[in-house]
Amino acid sequence: MNSLNKKIYSEIKKFNTIYIARHIGPDPDAICSSFALRESIKLTFPDKEVYAIGASVAKFKSFGPMDKITSLDKNALVICLDVPDKKRIDGLNIEEYKNVIKIDHHPFIEKYGEIELINDQVGSASELVLDLINETKLKINTNIAGNLFLGMVADSNRFLFHPTDAKLLRKVADLIEKNKLNIQKLYTKLYERPISDVRLMGYIAENLKVTKNGFAYIELDEDIINSFNADISSASNMINDFNNISEVYVWVFVTNDPTNKNYRINIRSRGPIVNEIAMKYGGGGHKFASGVRTTDKEIILKLLDELDKLCKEYKNKTVN
Repeated sequence: MNSLNKKIYSEIKKFNTIYIARHIGPDPDAICSSFALRESIKLTFPDKEVYAIGASVAKFKSFGPMDKITSLDKNALVICLDVPDKKRIDGLNIEEYKNVIKIDHHPFIEKYGEIELINDQVGSASELVLDLINETKLKINTNIAGNLFLGMVADSNRFLFHPTDAKLLRKVADLIEKNKLNIQKLYTKLYERPISDVRLMGYIAENLKVTKNGFAYIELDEDIINSFNADISSASNMINDFNNISEVYVWVFVTNDPTNKNYRINIRSRGPIVNEIAMKYGGGGHKFASGVRTTDKEIILKLLDELDKLCKEYKNKTVN
């Protein structure tokens, strides 16, 4: 049992207004953990005002609604999920709040919460929220459990990624059994996609550039994504669909984000540690799944070159 979960529960009890924030450009884990914690607190404390804040993402609307707030209460409790650094928090300026809790599974970057629950040996923020619920008096129902399941599935890529182990699988089995989850229906909710996305995946597969060192990358500008009637979030999240290419150790998707006027660089690895390089260029993440955002094309070129060299070093060590 984690003693910080008791402290977090005590803080939740104190506040009538609670904001749950996550990172910009959210993935299913960020969305699902936010919704699950919001609903759990509201189920446990019906009189509290609890809001999941941040930009809405059309792709994830079936998971639940984001809350629209016209005026933020600076005395509210803020719980930040799945975001290790202040600059990536979506929906509010964390500097304006004194009551802040961080719950995160990324390697530590900076402190910004009065209470910080950080465990980078856990595969998802959703698993941390599940632990919080299991170890306190927070309540759960089928919908909450379903979102937690989806978050864990998404961030582990169906329990393929490290650190999936027997403990996690027992925890998931218990969640399914106690809450009578229809996992087939949930998998469909997570992985069903429009034909436009499938066609964009075909374009990526056809145009993915692979070097002799085992490094693969593709740059997707706005016109290409729009030509398939897809969106940038869909394109970014497709990166996990390319994790079983035998000739590739590290692969990168660079997508132009006109809304935020920058480039999203998503990085995945099947061996080389990539988060240290991502941090060098202002990003971060896990050892084998990281990202960078930049407005500078020169940084993109340098990053791609450094990742290619990393693959060369890895290949020489493991193959030769």
